Amino acid sequence: MSASAEPQYRPETRLIHAGTLRSQFGETSEALFLTQGFVYDSAEQCAARFTGEEPGYLYSRFSNPTVSMFEQRMCALEGAEAARATATGMAAVTTALMGQLKAGDHIVAAKALFGSCRYVAEILLPRFGVPCTLVDGADLDQWRKAVQPNTKAFFLESPTNPTLDVVDIAEVAKIAHDAGATLTVDNVFATPLWQSPLTLGADCVVYSATKHIDGQGRCLGGIILSTEKFIQDNIHQLLRQTGPSMSPFNAWLLLKGLETLAVRVERQTETAGKVADVLAGHPKITRLIYPGRADHPQAAIIRKQMKAGSTLVCFEVAGGKAGAFRFLNALKLLRITNNLGDAKSLVTHPATTTHQRLTQPERDELGISDGIVRFSAGLEHPEDIIEDLSQALEKA
Repeated sequence: MSASAEPQYRPETRLIHAGTLRSQFGETSEALFLTQGFVYDSAEQCAARFTGEEPGYLYSRFSNPTVSMFEQRMCALEGAEAARATATGMAAVTTALMGQLKAGDHIVAAKALFGSCRYVAEILLPRFGVPCTLVDGADLDQWRKAVQPNTKAFFLESPTNPTLDVVDIAEVAKIAHDAGATLTVDNVFATPLWQSPLTLGADCVVYSATKHIDGQGRCLGGIILSTEKFIQDNIHQLLRQTGPSMSPFNAWLLLKGLETLAVRVERQTETAGKVADVLAGHPKITRLIYPGRADHPQAAIIRKQMKAGSTLVCFEVAGGKAGAFRFLNALKLLRITNNLGDAKSLVTHPATTTHQRLTQPERDELGISDGIVRFSAGLEHPEDIIEDLSQALEKA
């Protein structure tokens, strides 16, 4: 890691300089190493690299200089000892969980998860002999009661997708550790700027770097961050042997994204707050949830563990699915897509997209009604966004 990643530098500075590894040419921008493999000075050096006796790069499925820069910069931002980048955010989630579990173990997970995350916990892991108990993440007693003698891991996201519920990470971490289990947190919606799960007691944090970290809709990526021991014991070999590797080109794009992460997220959060305040009193909105507002159900927990609200707003349009679809189809500036954290403002209808796999009772339990819309603030002028939302709501 470069000298500019030393702890005295603030997050905005670390986002630009941390982890920089310059070649002999002294380039300003991070170098892009588009190579599959690496050559060695001798057979002895090659052998030493493979045994780990000599540090260095072997093969880009294992590690790559550009990918390493991304991992080190994320470590500096997150305050983690080690990290491993992955091809996608879901590769990060799946690897983080499967890497620490084996047949006969048990996992406890919050019910309110992104659809694919819930699939991994609820469907995939049990196929390999790891049963899962789903709980209401906000109910600490449910976490305690779900613990079994073979419970090895807890998993949650906070704020949740899409209803922006907030889980008390510190308290859940205590319950997990008292049970001899680990806690893995998906921190995508909060971003590493507004919430630090590792400092709250989590053992592992995962991100879909596809979202805010790239922030411009260009590439896929994920990352797992934890202690050096956790990464070596649970993640390193699984990634090395199974290959959900990040492309060096994607790592380079994500490094460029990190340089502007702070200014983008700050602006998007400010815009999301303005949108939430306007929509909160709109007659066509029957429910609004935003972590930056005092009327959020978990406002006390948010004050304790988040530095600011999210870049996302969840609201319910009157008229159910028909009303929501009329609203979505009337938008002129905002675009309909299932992504988030982009420079462009985006909206999605979770009941028919990200959470369509769930049954109607399961969606009802999570508060994902047919009228729910998830809004992701972009970088357009806030008034243009508000005007577009307002005119579309009149047609809902």
